[in-house]
Amino acid sequence: MDEMPRTVKDLLVEIKDTTELMVDLAYSAILFDNEDIAEEVLDLEEKTEELIRQLRVVSILAGRRVEEAEMVSSILQIASAAQKIGEAAGDIATLVLRGFKLPREMVNEILLESEVTLVRAEVAEDSEIVGKTLGEVRLHTRTGMRVIAIKRGFDWIFDPDRDTKILRNDVLFARGDITGVQEFFRIVSNKEVKMESTEIKDKKLEKSVDILIEIKDLSELSVDLGYSSIIYYNEDIAQEVYYLEEKIDNLKIELVKWVLQAGKNVSDDESYKVLMSLIDIAYSSEIIADAAKEMAGIVIKKLEIHPVFRSAMMESDEILTVIEVSEMCELDGKTLGEARVETNTGMHVIAIKRGNRWITKPKATTRVQAGDLLFAKGTREGEKLLRKMCTIARKPLA
Repeated sequence: MDEMPRTVKDLLVEIKDTTELMVDLAYSAILFDNEDIAEEVLDLEEKTEELIRQLRVVSILAGRRVEEAEMVSSILQIASAAQKIGEAAGDIATLVLRGFKLPREMVNEILLESEVTLVRAEVAEDSEIVGKTLGEVRLHTRTGMRVIAIKRGFDWIFDPDRDTKILRNDVLFARGDITGVQEFFRIVSNKEVKMESTEIKDKKLEKSVDILIEIKDLSELSVDLGYSSIIYYNEDIAQEVYYLEEKIDNLKIELVKWVLQAGKNVSDDESYKVLMSLIDIAYSSEIIADAAKEMAGIVIKKLEIHPVFRSAMMESDEILTVIEVSEMCELDGKTLGEARVETNTGMHVIAIKRGNRWITKPKATTRVQAGDLLFAKGTREGEKLLRKMCTIARKPLA
């Protein structure tokens, strides 16, 4: 017990950041076929188990009265959900270590069509970021791409912070909106990169991949909305998480159907492994959505939530925010692409609430209107920039 002086808030921040990193790294491992990243995911799974053990002990010690115990129980429910997210990420990573590999054309399709993509870029010798820290170059804010790992020779730096210095020939693994990919490569590699899809010849397999992308995107969205529902204690958001979880369940059943149909034309072990990978990734993504529903259930069931939770979420690596679009502001009447929200702020708009209607997975062509509520994820600096775009009125035309 002497070795655990940490607070509930500190543990919550680390558990959230670690499990979200695990999901990003797990998808990176399977898409880039990288065993080093997969092994890191499993190491982080062990770390998460220890963090949750510590959280349980500290929470039990804190709940001396009935009221405190009720609020602590909701904290433990969030921790349990986060643990399930981490375990699902571990299952995806395990596929890589067992030799399961996705074909290049399938990987390209997932990277191109996913709401949040993953990239790998080598730092050029003459790149403007050489010798600078991540905090100094502000890649996340400038491009919307967050660096989640750095490969330096034979060594790895996982979850680098703003003080991590970038060296020439480092290989940066990053996640973010696909609209920021070109700018990211321009800054990091001094290259103009055009991402092009490769046709998947088997139409049944192509349909399976399309469904898998939808499941992946919606499961990641459900986690963000699950946390948001608790931060803002909002039942509308929580109900949307429930809807997404049900939709993912139905999509998983549809994916299995298409995979089984594609399997009729398969005779070799490697092709079977591909089909099994699709199903396993879908099941893991479904577990992630189930965990998000478990979080949202706290709001649906009107359980009390300790104020320390919201405080902890504001100290997370990536924050979740809700911003209302003011009339005649810079965003009013423009599409997200026209306003270049992602590249100008680094914030990723994960959903828009317009009256009683939800727009999930908004695209660059999605037009924003006054009164819209933007649900966004990114840095604290990015939040300030996005809030400015949504509140400061445009100058009238001369």
